Amino acid sequence: MREPAPHNHPHGNALTLPQAKRYKPLSDTRTESGTMDRNQALALYRQMLLIRRFEERCAQLYVEGKIGGFLHLYIGQEAVGVGAISQTRADDYLIAYYRDHGYALARGADPRLLLAELCGKFTGISRGKGGSMHFYDIPAGNFGGDGIVGGHLPLAAGIGYGIRMRGTDQVCLCFFGDGAVNEGAFHETLNVSALWDLPVVYIIENNRYGMGTSIDRASSVKDLYQRASAYGVPRREVNGMDIVAVRSALGEAIDRARKEKRPTLIEAETYRYRGHSMSDPGKYRTKEEVESMMKSDPILLFGRRLMEQERFTQADLDAIDKDVLAQMEDAVTFTEQSPDPPVESLYEDVYVRSPYIHMKAAEKDPAWRAAIREDRVPASLPPWKPAAPPPAAPAAQPAEATASAGKAK
Repeated sequence: MREPAPHNHPHGNALTLPQAKRYKPLSDTRTESGTMDRNQALALYRQMLLIRRFEERCAQLYVEGKIGGFLHLYIGQEAVGVGAISQTRADDYLIAYYRDHGYALARGADPRLLLAELCGKFTGISRGKGGSMHFYDIPAGNFGGDGIVGGHLPLAAGIGYGIRMRGTDQVCLCFFGDGAVNEGAFHETLNVSALWDLPVVYIIENNRYGMGTSIDRASSVKDLYQRASAYGVPRREVNGMDIVAVRSALGEAIDRARKEKRPTLIEAETYRYRGHSMSDPGKYRTKEEVESMMKSDPILLFGRRLMEQERFTQADLDAIDKDVLAQMEDAVTFTEQSPDPPVESLYEDVYVRSPYIHMKAAEKDPAWRAAIREDRVPASLPPWKPAAPPPAAPAAQPAEATASAGKAK
């Protein structure tokens, strides 16, 4: 196994900035990890911006009392989810923790269904029963968020084991925060993944504060990716604020999982601008620190790169933002017009009918009587399209031309 280059750095305000490979122009058709064409680069910019605007609107709706429960926002970390998922295939899998809105959007989920879910509507992606922390989209390979810190890591190993059993070349991405690395499930999962050669890429999104405790006070080992060395798992860190660097690192790890059936641990150094959840005032860090880190904003940096390297203009980026904001307004309207779950749906989705359940014991349960044989899948809506602009009014003719026309008659 190739050992990573030695690395020592203080965890201050400055992010580690590995050299990112520049993506190729449209005329270049090479597909090595980390490269993309001009159109794909612009699409990834839009995807990150959609996540940002979605989360900002969620915060507004939460304050208005239209979203209940906990709400964990992904603002500031968009490059990790978008960069990683952009390197997967349509038949790959992902599983995440409770800060899961961005992954669902990056995987192509309709923001209308996600916003409806957050507001507890029957049209939501989990029929209004999952809320913020539980976006499931099994047809898209998204096994959703998990409300228990580190609780989903063994499930990711199980998905990887299923891939090995079927003999396919699929890959599973598993996202979690820096707070999960001190959980026993983290170590058990890495051990069994290395032991059984599971095609899973484990991604630590190190936003430095877990739920509210600095990494310097929570971990004796500051370079979290080095924990994989105890299990012989390939490992590396990456600047999680740089989508190109993320794509390069994940392309390598996914390729290893697909071809060699080996796991990888990636530590993406990133930063969340908001508190752990909407109820967290974030008093454990200073306003100056947050403002300093926002200078490394992933959307801002990638937007600059698009303008400098691909000759997009600020007007091009502003047009994308306008389009995304219109899409979010459409999602809000859809949510407001969606019905609440009917009372009878309370018993649905508790069981999936299975021949292994003892029927006589289950028949007394109304939830069993409401069960169906297959998992329900999210509704499919027509793709969102911006409204067509109104037809332009005919240009007014000069007074002289009008007078001439009158004489001609």
